[in-house]
Amino acid sequence: MTDKTTRGGLFVTFEGIDGSGKSTQARLLAEALRAEGRDVVLTREPGGSPGAEEIRALVLQGDKDRWSAETEILLFAAARRDHLERVIWPAVAAGKTVICDRFADSTRMYQGLSRGDLREKVDALHSLMIGQEPDLTVLVDMPPEVGLARALGRQGSEERFESFGVELQQKMRDGFLGLAREFADRFRIVNGDQPIDDVARQIRTLFDAAEDR
Repeated sequence: MTDKTTRGGLFVTFEGIDGSGKSTQARLLAEALRAEGRDVVLTREPGGSPGAEEIRALVLQGDKDRWSAETEILLFAAARRDHLERVIWPAVAAGKTVICDRFADSTRMYQGLSRGDLREKVDALHSLMIGQEPDLTVLVDMPPEVGLARALGRQGSEERFESFGVELQQKMRDGFLGLAREFADRFRIVNGDQPIDDVARQIRTLFDAAEDR
């Protein structure tokens, strides 16, 4: 195992389509690590810092055509930069484990793929202004029709992307699986269509392996 005194903490992200259970699994991993006495920061995107949360409200609420895809890319990049500066980077530098519900891979999918062929622009802006990839990305995979039913059943106020329908969910699932192949060094796939505790145990095994690298 790498000597933790010689490097910062681990940065772990959770990705998946809406309703995949990734938020629940991110929380469960954080709770398990805290129960062992570890210093853990559980955060989310868009959001995670006061400024980024304000941008989250702008992006996720309202009509699905409120913003162009290009505007969304800029908004998410601004939120992510603030999140990194104020939360993620300081925590990792202090040796804490940071667990984030969504990160740049979601932007690569939802803005770069689903709303036009803008992946190159997303990657260019990411390289210019973000330049950060996770140590481990857990993709909680889920059949799109199951995920969408779960997402719409939440009855929340942030349903803008869920309102795009099952076709988008399928496109996003395919896209996330493609990212897992593209970034195979950090992506690990877990079948989310299993009992929650079984999924959590598999994710913990993946986390432990990432720490050992």
